[in-house]
Amino acid sequence: MKRDSKLSGILHVLLHMAEAKAPVTSEAMAKAMQTNPVVVRRIMAGLREAGFVRSGKGHGGGWTIARELSAITMRDIYVAVGTPELFAMGNRTETPGCIVEQAVNAALDGAFRDAETLLLDRFAKVTLADLSADFHARMLASGKAIDLGTIHAA
Repeated sequence: MKRDSKLSGILHVLLHMAEAKAPVTSEAMAKAMQTNPVVVRRIMAGLREAGFVRSGKGHGGGWTIARELSAITMRDIYVAVGTPELFAMGNRTETPGCIVEQAVNAALDGAFRDAETLLLDRFAKVTLADLSADFHARMLASGKAIDLGTIHAA
């Protein structure tokens, strides 16, 4: 089963941007994330509309974070990217009139709602500053340099 890693990728890019001393181009982010710059620009445009990033054009232009990292939560980013499905599992709907299917779906619905609430509450408690602090601790422990161009080289 394929997992949707869009939220993870966006958080990843935002942390790289937070480390940059200057605006980061879509091309540089795309190279680091092994994707197309158009994909990066599309995602960043949505984050710009939500007020999390800003962009500059021309020489020296690129993307920067528009708020303090402590003011942006994982839930904020999740909402800004359109609240993608959190779970790959779902209810069977082939025979909606079946009483067994109704009972199973009712039980699953409650569990899915509870799990989603718990997950979104956790997302709301984790800021980009928290992620950045964890990243810095891991970088210090690894002895690697913080560099968007080389950090992904294992």
